[in-house]
Amino acid sequence: MGNLAEKINHLPEQLRHEVEDFVDFLVKKSMPTKKKKLRMTWAGALSEYRDQFTSLELQKKSLNWWNN
Repeated sequence: MGNLAEKINHLPEQLRHEVEDFVDFLVKKSMPTKKKKLRMTWAGALSEYRDQFTSLELQKKSLNWWNN
């Protein structure tokens, strides 16, 4: 067989559509994604607990609260 285009041309039409879809997927996957700016809206949300717990305890509790 020859080059890629020749191989694709030898495929049935349905498989050529699948190849095209796959190539579109690869092109999209290879394009750089836009980085979203990190929002800090959660900052200070646990400040009411600062005198009751250490930062490590708060981290563990917040993970527990998040999962429940």
